[in-house]
Amino acid sequence: MRCGPGPSHVTKIGRVSPLRATLPEPWAGAHGVTRPTRSASVQSAFTLIELMVVLVLIGIMTAMIIPEMRGTFEDALLRSTSRDLVSVFEIASSRAVSLNQSLRVQLNTSDGHYLIERRMREGSREAFVPLKGVAGSEGRLDKRISIEVRTADAELQASTAGLEPQNSGETWAIAFNPDGTADAAQVSLRDRAGFRLALRINPITSRVSISDLKRQ
Repeated sequence: MRCGPGPSHVTKIGRVSPLRATLPEPWAGAHGVTRPTRSASVQSAFTLIELMVVLVLIGIMTAMIIPEMRGTFEDALLRSTSRDLVSVFEIASSRAVSLNQSLRVQLNTSDGHYLIERRMREGSREAFVPLKGVAGSEGRLDKRISIEVRTADAELQASTAGLEPQNSGETWAIAFNPDGTADAAQVSLRDRAGFRLALRINPITSRVSISDLKRQ
């Protein structure tokens, strides 16, 4: 007598029915293909109108920024030139006191060339010769900066003749004395945009002050 199921009750293990293999999974779509989400199906891109708007905005910003940058550069050049000239005047003043000699700054308003000279006696004759061995005693200012010089002597001569003081465009001489005094003078600097600075030399202390002038 056999124990257990008979041959008719033996479960056969074979291939899965093709119908069952093609059944979709619970998360699949109607045809067995997973549906993409909405965020994945939408592709981000710029349209032609959006690109044109961006280009117009860039052009407007560039047109606004470039003049400001140019003005900043011109202003920096003007103030840098004024500092260079102030340094020359300070060298002449300090050397005049230390050497106990009268010095003068020769400044050509046409080409911007400057030179510190010292007074030298040759017998009964006096002459000015270039100051040697001092850094910064000679140089040239930037050609893009216009220079105008007014001294007390020129103002006096012009007022006596009933004329307005004019800038001759020649070489001007500003003296610095051993006692710390100097010629009263004003040097006006102007850039290509019309902005101006005034360098005023105090005749008593020989100090130089810088102030802004009205734009021309």
